[in-house]
Amino acid sequence: MSSTSLHRLLSPRSVAVVGGRVAESVVHELQKLGFAGDIWPVNPKRETMAGLACFMCLEDLPGIPDAAYIGIAREPAIDAVRVLRAMGAGGAVCHAAGFSELGDGGTPLNDALIEAAGDMPVIGPNCWGVLNLLDRTALWPDYHGCEPVESGVAILSQSGNMAINFTMQLRALPLAMVITVGNQTVTNVNDMIETLLDDKRITAVGLHTEGIADVARFSEIACRAHAKGKPIVALKTGASAKGARATVSHTATLAGSDQFYDALFARTGVARAHSVPAFIETLKLLSISGPLPSGNITSLSCSGGEASLMADAVEKRPHLALPDLTRDEAASVRATLNEFVDVANPLDYHTFIWADFQAMKQTYAAMMKVKADMACLIFDIPRADRADTAHYDIGLDAWIAAKQETGSAACVIATLPECLPEATAVRLREAGVIPLFGLDEALDSMNAATAISKCSPRPLPVPSLSACPATTLSEFQSKALLADAGVRIPRSACCPIADAGSATCNISFPAVVKATGMAHKTEAGGVTLNLASPEEVQAAADSMSNITSDVLVEEMIAGAVCELIVGVTRDPQFGLALVIGAGGILTELVGDSATVLLPASRSDIETAFESLKISRLINGFRGKSGDLAATLDAIETVVRFAGENAETLEELDINPLMVLAPGNGAVAADALIRIRNT
Repeated sequence: MSSTSLHRLLSPRSVAVVGGRVAESVVHELQKLGFAGDIWPVNPKRETMAGLACFMCLEDLPGIPDAAYIGIAREPAIDAVRVLRAMGAGGAVCHAAGFSELGDGGTPLNDALIEAAGDMPVIGPNCWGVLNLLDRTALWPDYHGCEPVESGVAILSQSGNMAINFTMQLRALPLAMVITVGNQTVTNVNDMIETLLDDKRITAVGLHTEGIADVARFSEIACRAHAKGKPIVALKTGASAKGARATVSHTATLAGSDQFYDALFARTGVARAHSVPAFIETLKLLSISGPLPSGNITSLSCSGGEASLMADAVEKRPHLALPDLTRDEAASVRATLNEFVDVANPLDYHTFIWADFQAMKQTYAAMMKVKADMACLIFDIPRADRADTAHYDIGLDAWIAAKQETGSAACVIATLPECLPEATAVRLREAGVIPLFGLDEALDSMNAATAISKCSPRPLPVPSLSACPATTLSEFQSKALLADAGVRIPRSACCPIADAGSATCNISFPAVVKATGMAHKTEAGGVTLNLASPEEVQAAADSMSNITSDVLVEEMIAGAVCELIVGVTRDPQFGLALVIGAGGILTELVGDSATVLLPASRSDIETAFESLKISRLINGFRGKSGDLAATLDAIETVVRFAGENAETLEELDINPLMVLAPGNGAVAADALIRIRNT
């Protein structure tokens, strides 16, 4: 679908509105917003609608509409779409529900809508509509809190109710466009984002979604958005088990693994927000300042408590830092304050200069000249109905003046959202100062803005889909393939139970005996450890005769600093993905893991590894460390093996990868591979 064709629907000069009560609400919203084009109500049972003459049917319209809002039941809505397509209309919003969100019961109507639309854009069905505040267009049947703007952010929302809530925000976020995407039966999120990238008035794109159908295409579009300097912020829901179930029942969009989405966003430079307030603040910051290159920030407040809060909060965010002032920077700031102030970052400048415009401006400007991405002023304004706020206006005026003098990127952070009135926030934004609501949300937004600045986006390949069944290789076969690829494995032998003792001739002690041909061997009594002689090996093998006919005899790997799990899994949406984390018995207990979509570079692997808590054991903890280079080499070898077998590899699991002391390597102590049959 071309951006030009969707542009007619999103920025129409003429609108047909089909239906009764819902349609009349749309006409009212168009008139209220000041839509300058033609509005043509269509209703065979009414003569007028909102003061406009009604047409009996679409065929009676005086022209071809650029956009149509279809506010009627699902069966006649399909007929209306078919007529509009035949007319050459620019597109339609289909409000009706009862399509794919019903599951199999809605499939016939879903297919009929696709056929009726052909190549004409249709937003929905089962959606609220579109608000375009740039062109004063409201294909929208309800209240909203938006006003016309010259530029701003676009929000695409899976939920109509949440979209309404977004429009009601009081946080000075300039909303340029709001689209409720519905079931995405004809026109999907990727089509919409691609169109928005071409509109210079759109400064950032927010995506509230429960899932993305075409992940490979999304990744390509997200990379293009990053290159254009048009940030995307995602609020991905359905992460919990209950959330995922609600996703299926609500919109028929299958929510993929949340870890896969994290990896997708990290790979393509999309900022992920984990709450609605953080979503709004991140969109706002990125739309005004763009990404933050280093994550270095400065902080000012007139309270030691606020300075401590800031220091603690920054420490929890991996991409942010409060750098120490250089000697010259500290001297410059100290020259604006008295001897009772300890000059540092974060700076508690006390209240000695409070309400003195020139003094505050000098201090603020001195801190803004410190080398950093963002100068942050923590500033909470009392309730106007219970306090005189004139002195606070002086402080904000001084901050604005310092920003204009220095040209620094600057923000004002209210620790509580209610401590920054909307009118004040708008004034700050118009002066080039970013108003941020809530300390945690503000820092989350800066952390995300720094993370995406460090990203070198790469699109994903289209996943390889196959109906072929997969074969699970034995542990011995799996390890042999990995050894051929370059992964170190223990010395071992696979043999009938009767030959277990004699199989130890080339194996060091202590040894281990494992049953073959089964998963979860330990639970079934299929693993015996710390065997010190051929006789003990044979006895252990004999004890497994009720569960297996063959055994794997191998040397035990001793002296491991820690155990990792290194795996590759295939997802129908995302393709192959690497998973690394705490291994052995800790795998499910601690949940310390990272996911990287493939193909991946050595740098990707290192970044993922460093994000693990267990990495501290290898990097050095309490006097011990592991062979880091060998560990990363082993993981990189697994990634290379996955790439060389991308068409057939279904699953690979090394658990554990035993990480030994520096210089001693890393060994795959257990492994499983599943390969598609070809």
